[in-house]
Amino acid sequence: MINTDNLFKPLRRGLLEFAVLTTMSTGRHFAGDVVERLAGTHFASPEGTLYPLLSKMRRDGLLDHEWEESESGPPRKYYRVTEAGTARLGQLNVYWRKLDDTLKELGATP
Repeated sequence: MINTDNLFKPLRRGLLEFAVLTTMSTGRHFAGDVVERLAGTHFASPEGTLYPLLSKMRRDGLLDHEWEESESGPPRKYYRVTEAGTARLGQLNVYWRKLDDTLKELGATP
């Protein structure tokens, strides 16, 4: 039996930004929240993958962050989607629908 986890790993990795923006669009989150939300999905990712992506997305202007004191440990960095991030998420959603339509079209009987 083929291990589809490994087979589709590059595809999932390419879609991880889309998944993170979708998750973050629900409000303000710290990285641990995102790891938990992605756990058990096809986008489950270790923190070692997620933190560099969050930093890149912040540098790209898609996310903003703020520090907040935590009662249970060190301060936490909370992220939120910026206007540019919301726009990118909209673009990704439109593009995803186009890809889906194209694949359905290609699979239709001529």
